[in-house]
Amino acid sequence: MVNLSKKAGVERTPLESWIKAKIGSSSTGRELREELDLYQIRKIRETVDYVIARSPFYRRHFEGVRGADVNSLEDIAALPFTTAEDIRENDLRFLCVSRDEISRVVTLNTSGTTAHAKRIHFTEDDLELTADLFHHGMQALVSPGQRVLILMPGQQHGSVGDLMVKALPRMGAEGIPHGIVMDESATITEIVDKEIDCLIGIPVQVLGLVRNPDAGGIMPGRIKSVLLSADYVPSAIVSEIERAWECPVFNHYGMTEMGLGAAVDCRALSGYHMREADLYFEIIDPETGQPVPEGHPGEVVFSTLTRKGMPLVRYRTGDLSRFIPEPCPCGTILKRLEWVAGRLRGGVSVGDHYVVTVADLDESLFPLPGLLNFQTEIRGSREKSDLHVKLYTGKNAVIDATLPGRAMIALDSIPAVRAAVAEGFLTIAPIEVSSENWISTGSIKRKIIDAREER
Repeated sequence: MVNLSKKAGVERTPLESWIKAKIGSSSTGRELREELDLYQIRKIRETVDYVIARSPFYRRHFEGVRGADVNSLEDIAALPFTTAEDIRENDLRFLCVSRDEISRVVTLNTSGTTAHAKRIHFTEDDLELTADLFHHGMQALVSPGQRVLILMPGQQHGSVGDLMVKALPRMGAEGIPHGIVMDESATITEIVDKEIDCLIGIPVQVLGLVRNPDAGGIMPGRIKSVLLSADYVPSAIVSEIERAWECPVFNHYGMTEMGLGAAVDCRALSGYHMREADLYFEIIDPETGQPVPEGHPGEVVFSTLTRKGMPLVRYRTGDLSRFIPEPCPCGTILKRLEWVAGRLRGGVSVGDHYVVTVADLDESLFPLPGLLNFQTEIRGSREKSDLHVKLYTGKNAVIDATLPGRAMIALDSIPAVRAAVAEGFLTIAPIEVSSENWISTGSIKRKIIDAREER
């Protein structure tokens, strides 16, 4: 892996100076951390009072609570959680402004129907907060004068691509909208013709560019940096991009509920730094709901501190991560969040003891040469499950007859799979190779399809 922290004098994350300005601090080191903690407590108090006064949902949800009850970071943990189901039930009850003030509504549909979709509402000021994050966060990987190809949806006002196109010129760079990659060869031609310096894209789509037969047209060193976003980032994909293009690969963490952007690597490439002036993060035990000790893994929970249209307090994301207790090599006082690699419901249970996760499958299968994507489905019952895997290697690719066998060996390298097979709880069906691609837009995270009978 390309690790810029090995170079002398790794630049401090640009988010620190940005956050200092936002909270009005001139301090450094521990003093700055203390001021930031106090700022977050104050903003949580303000947010609690704001949503109680304006949101029908929170007026009932926080009955008997006042902002003045929050006097420490520990007090925040006493506030009730907000869940995705709360939003699905009635998103309009979360609004703290009139509907006329909402300039962007994002519908998050994970079930094939809009009946129970989540809808997240943003004012123009809320969108500007994200553009401001992109302006400063991108300074870790892009220099003035460079050209950035944005392989993300960008046609709609307030989309990630649209906000990035607006943000990059503020730091002297140029953002070029492209959209989801539908034709890898055409995208590679655009990279070469427009002399692109940086790519922003979805992990499996960037892997598709690297492994395309025309990828040789992109000489090592042409791409100066890559930012992966919108889905979980397998280290196997990061390694392949770094090997092919000899450039650092940065990771961005965000979800629509967070405001589309939340945290990004610094040049040390060793964990996300968060937009702590706009969001407050916690890690909780997903079973008890209690905060976990620093450094322990758990579920990511966040609260918005500056949003006006649809603030969220203690929203449970379902994402799994941890705070990294050691100081970042870049020297910042900002907290560090480990790369998110899965969700509470990101795995499937097999038998009584074993769980197979998307991360397991990613790290075992993506190193296979020529593989661009894969789909997995588990059938049967929990006591006797069948794992079906379909591999995609490209529409015009020459099928490697050994690929299914190598994929079977890769699956056997996963401890949970190997043990479940040995004990008779799991059978791996013959592996298929398909010419059908499953375009990933990043709006729905990749997952194992659970089609077992009891479901």
